Amino acid sequence: MERAVLTSASTVTLAKISAGNNDVSDQFRNFSIVVLVSIFSTSSVLAADENSGVREISASVYSFTLGEGNHSMFVIGEDGVAVFETFHSGHSQKLIEAVQSVTDKPIKYAFISHNHWDHASGGQVFSNAGAQTVMHQRAADWVAANPGRDTALPDITWSENRKDFDMGDFAVTAQYLGLNHGMGLTIFTVPERRVAYIADLVSPNRVMFSVVPDFNIGEWERSLGEILEMDFDIAVCSHNELPIEEAMDGCTLTHVEEERQFIRDLRNAILAEFEKGTGFMDIPKAVRLPQYSHWVGYDEWLEMNTLRLMTDLWMGPFPWVPDAQ
Repeated sequence: MERAVLTSASTVTLAKISAGNNDVSDQFRNFSIVVLVSIFSTSSVLAADENSGVREISASVYSFTLGEGNHSMFVIGEDGVAVFETFHSGHSQKLIEAVQSVTDKPIKYAFISHNHWDHASGGQVFSNAGAQTVMHQRAADWVAANPGRDTALPDITWSENRKDFDMGDFAVTAQYLGLNHGMGLTIFTVPERRVAYIADLVSPNRVMFSVVPDFNIGEWERSLGEILEMDFDIAVCSHNELPIEEAMDGCTLTHVEEERQFIRDLRNAILAEFEKGTGFMDIPKAVRLPQYSHWVGYDEWLEMNTLRLMTDLWMGPFPWVPDAQ
């Protein structure tokens, strides 16, 4: 999940609720208020910009963005088109128009990576256009239990760790790597075109998103290792904070490795503060990773990233569910 809107009044209300909780220390309460303000005022990451468009990144493989921080992919084959990530109805409609601007072949499948509303919305637009929407069963079950304003149940679900979808001259390989982020998060590869679509697990040139919501960080790290073993040359990452000209060209295995290294560097920095005996709530301000200072969100979110990961290290990882593998 990587989009949120909160009014100033709501922020104040939440701060008052935090201030009224006698079980929360003043130090943690003040940090919580800073967290709320930072999450919902970081316009450099959350705000849309004027950059939008479609670009061919490999033979008959295209990236697409409306310029609001969301990136989709579509692949054209002999039998039709496979689309990856619907996001929301406005994005989906423009994505269909982008496909139609380069081919008259029908959209056969619209693949949705996971359950979070900011990724799993807009599917009905594709169903109405004659495509079949596809989602892992774990994600579909969550959406059924927690419908959003713009979500729709998928036309096709699957429950294995891997499923291949035949597109004639190419296949889409859907791989569920187990617990990492959200429910049913799937990595899509197209072996014949040596491309992949990666949602949320890799966001080039950016620290972890705010308070790192709904990530099991250890399993995220494991999953990145598995992605590094996949055979592709280029991918489209759902969120990409490289300069727009670079972001439109997609992401690579180098960005996957950078994401994993950030997790490891942050963990090591926290453990070093534990060893020094730094006070628990002093650690978020003590941890600095200057090698990432140019990444988007560093000033606004590094302290939140630190608090989240150190909490995992202190209390144990979350979320966790049985049989997630």
